[in-house]
Amino acid sequence: MIAGVQLNWGLVAVGGLGLGLMIALPLTLDLFALLQVTLYAIFGILALSLAFIWGYGGILCFDHSAFFGLGAYAYAVAVINIGESTIPFLLAMALPAALAAALGYFMFYARISDIYVGVITLTLTLIFYNCINATAGSAYHIGSAMLGGFNGMPNIPSINIPFLPEETLEPLGMFLLCGGLLLVVYFGLHALLVTRFGRVLVAIRENEQRVEFLGYDARLHKLVAFSIGGALAGLAGCLYVAWGNYVSPPVFSVVQSAQLIIWLMVGGAGTLLGPVIGAVAISWLTVKIGTQQTVNANVVLGAVLLIFVLLVPRGVAPTVTERLVPWLLSLRRSGGAPREIAKGVGEIAEGGKA
Repeated sequence: MIAGVQLNWGLVAVGGLGLGLMIALPLTLDLFALLQVTLYAIFGILALSLAFIWGYGGILCFDHSAFFGLGAYAYAVAVINIGESTIPFLLAMALPAALAAALGYFMFYARISDIYVGVITLTLTLIFYNCINATAGSAYHIGSAMLGGFNGMPNIPSINIPFLPEETLEPLGMFLLCGGLLLVVYFGLHALLVTRFGRVLVAIRENEQRVEFLGYDARLHKLVAFSIGGALAGLAGCLYVAWGNYVSPPVFSVVQSAQLIIWLMVGGAGTLLGPVIGAVAISWLTVKIGTQQTVNANVVLGAVLLIFVLLVPRGVAPTVTERLVPWLLSLRRSGGAPREIAKGVGEIAEGGKA
């Protein structure tokens, strides 16, 4: 009962903070900063999509950028041909979900080992990237939408109010839409994880064979989770294209998939809040590094990943909630001295290395 109360209060705090930021940020930020925060919210949805299937389902896939890119290109092609964003918005989630379901069926029902799942998903990303990159020229088009190859597809219409193509969302509307969807995805995944399906999924991550001995179909649970993750990645891709009005082959790149893994390693793959924090923090750091020419951004990101793997392997969120907060509360009750504080910090650091 106590744990449930704490969890509920934590969700209330996250919801209140999210709604507060959605109200306060448009009043305090300029247009450029608001656009950047909108992008961070999109990346938060993308991070949650991988956190669900990796952190809770134990499925480490390297093709999440394939689902992200497929959703982006599906929206771009459909909205150019249709001229209105309602159906393209749904299509951007349906196609990645279908691809994930088809791929997952052959992987999970064939009982392919985890290492080969990683290899297959990485190969899919490379296939998508190279195929889309080779579509330059007038011969490569779907309807009236030119794929553009390595030049990408510019001038893609933004999201509009459903079935009202003239009422496209302005930057404020996009911010509210992306922020609202981030909260919906976050709380939706939380609600799903407390159901029987979610508990079985977590049990599969811990011991798949034991779950099957108990009579559950582990393959079906993994397939459904994989499809949900693909759909959410496609949603993020759709929002990304609508935000920037442009899409190009790098959305399929291995670099994009690697960034996703860094977000989860930094924030904590076994949580939902941690990946959002990791996505926002690393994206913000990348933007800041990009404003100077002294240090290469990839070198810094590699160093950040190395530091977290060695010193904080579980990520920021689990370390704070499971070690730092309980230690601070116990210290407050006991009125700890500076020497005890130093000792506690050392214990937390040693626990992060374990």
